[in-house]
Amino acid sequence: MKTTIKKTSAALLLIIISACLSAQQKELKVLFVGNSYTYNNNLPHIVAILSENTGTKLITRRSVAGGAWLWEHWNGKKGLETREIIENGNFDIVILQDNSMSTLSAPDSTLKYIRKFSAFNNEYGAKTYLFNTWAREKVPQFQETIDEVYAKGAEESGSVRVPVGAAWKLAMDLRPGVDLYNSDGSHPTQLGTVLTAMMFVKAITGELPERFPMDYKTTDFMGEEVVLLWMDPMDSEFCRRITEEVLDD
Repeated sequence: MKTTIKKTSAALLLIIISACLSAQQKELKVLFVGNSYTYNNNLPHIVAILSENTGTKLITRRSVAGGAWLWEHWNGKKGLETREIIENGNFDIVILQDNSMSTLSAPDSTLKYIRKFSAFNNEYGAKTYLFNTWAREKVPQFQETIDEVYAKGAEESGSVRVPVGAAWKLAMDLRPGVDLYNSDGSHPTQLGTVLTAMMFVKAITGELPERFPMDYKTTDFMGEEVVLLWMDPMDSEFCRRITEEVLDD
């Protein structure tokens, strides 16, 4: 009888501790604005899943269209309603990702719409973060130019630059042949998406979880479990090392 009481008490204590920890976890609403670099492999979902075991839970949403530029988001092209979503979404953070070629072919456009969106986001109480993307696989020499444009955009607008491209470059320097690119040499593999997600979680919350899941799961609209991707724990730890080295530096 005494053993049963002790077990019950211990179980209740664990429930109370869990509830207290959950109550202490902050929540931030985050909107990802971008294109296929953002929606491939469900990046916003992976960010939300990773944040669940940190002190700040990120509740993510996306406004995306294939190949979209920031000017198309601003002007409601391709059926996008990004500005309306920001107006009505009560977001804490809006993450901007321009077309992957914009910083090379039309940097003035990237800078212009970073400024416009940052001012707009500020009106609605949202801090702007910039998704500083990677160079395409065949032209790594363009990474410096991409970084310079996003750095200038951050400086001009007072936004936060998340140097994902730098993380990809470091990963490739440390592990030549690492599988970050899809077969098209542009979009991310699952590993590329997990590294990118860690960069955002660390940049926003200031931390990463102590342990990473092997199966990244969510639920569909019917409440059934869906596995988004599977990740080798050693690859996850590699991504942690890269993320911490880039952001702590």
